[in-house]
Amino acid sequence: MTHRLTPAMEDYLKAIYKLTAGSQRASTNQIAEEMDVAPASATGMIQKLAKSAPPLVNYQKHQGVLLTAEGESAALEVIRHHRLLELFLHERLGYTWDEVHPEADRLEHVISEEFEDRIAQVLGNPSHDPHGEPIPTKDFEIPAQSTVRLSQVRPHQKAEVERVEHADRELLRFLATIGVIPQAQLAVISYSPYDENLQILMNGHDQPIVLGYIVTNQIFVRLIDQPDASNPLED
Repeated sequence: MTHRLTPAMEDYLKAIYKLTAGSQRASTNQIAEEMDVAPASATGMIQKLAKSAPPLVNYQKHQGVLLTAEGESAALEVIRHHRLLELFLHERLGYTWDEVHPEADRLEHVISEEFEDRIAQVLGNPSHDPHGEPIPTKDFEIPAQSTVRLSQVRPHQKAEVERVEHADRELLRFLATIGVIPQAQLAVISYSPYDENLQILMNGHDQPIVLGYIVTNQIFVRLIDQPDASNPLED
């Protein structure tokens, strides 16, 4: 990089990275919605990123936005900072998993590369943050992750929670109380096509719980062996 990125520029790069996962282009309106700004403000920043040296985005009017290789590296660097900070706050400072995101948002822009390295070393070079999201490596590689949402799992299937989207702090607090956290195992007991509710049984729990689509669609899982019919959580 031949320039220093501002926190706003880094936030836009993170947003574009999220929206363009799978190499699809992101529209100005999508970026504006993700950043909670007016479309004109988003357009102004996108143009700034496109004109930077080197360019951080590939932008063509009415054709959307993609990160350049330099833009993707910058986005992954900030994401690495953010997720390492979340895990450090959670494991070493006692923050709950619903408290870490806003703190990491503030700190991700100001820590040095040396500080990043020391956090990673202290934590044992972790691969995932408290929500199960993968932490980019120093070389900006990201571990493979499941694209299966709990909302897609059906009765007689068993799964392990991999990660949880964490925009909603109240949702994270609720999921923690019922044990729906990364690495927890569950079995789907029943599914209601009418309202898309799932009845699930968490490993170690006696009573099943019912979760609606808004909740289950924010939980990513890894499907595992089919459970025995008499005991949904035993092979």
